[in-house]
Amino acid sequence: MEDKIVIAIKKSARDLFRKYGYYKTSVNELAKNACIAKATFYKHFASKELILHAVLMDYIQDNVYDILNKHVKENDLALFLANTILRVSRVTYTVCNEFVGWEFIRESANAQEYLKILSEDLEFLLLRSFMQNETIGSVIPEERLNFLIKSSKNIVFSFAFTAVSEADVRKNFISFQKEMLPYLVQATLMDDRG
Repeated sequence: MEDKIVIAIKKSARDLFRKYGYYKTSVNELAKNACIAKATFYKHFASKELILHAVLMDYIQDNVYDILNKHVKENDLALFLANTILRVSRVTYTVCNEFVGWEFIRESANAQEYLKILSEDLEFLLLRSFMQNETIGSVIPEERLNFLIKSSKNIVFSFAFTAVSEADVRKNFISFQKEMLPYLVQATLMDDRG
């Protein structure tokens, strides 16, 4: 169970990062908004990057849980898996855009190093969540699920780096959904089907 100070810091970070963006929000503002001293902030989080990471992972984890457990499950495993991967990909793209901004990530070497860490942690979180889901985890071996998650994440991150406008992003998601995802799901389920 998280203590009240950590909860207050995370709430402050979610609110301010959404309102002003990660790079325009200072630790002083985070502490002030959480009604704590700056030293108290650093007692719980060694850097602003670590609070960003905690907020992103919490947000993604909550949404992945909802996607896996609260959406109506399709009778067709391939369709369920494709729709789940698509929803998770959209959440991941959106939260990175909302809290950090893809424009800045594309231009900053520091942001790209952080993105690598986020990417690895995201893969672990998704694999663990998918393996715990009774519809998916009991049927698909971990290594094939890992292939699907890693491939999908890499595709989504790659078009996040190449998209110039929101219209490009929409086109890329449509292309991913219709042209790439069915083959990734088919490859993931291949041994189960025949």
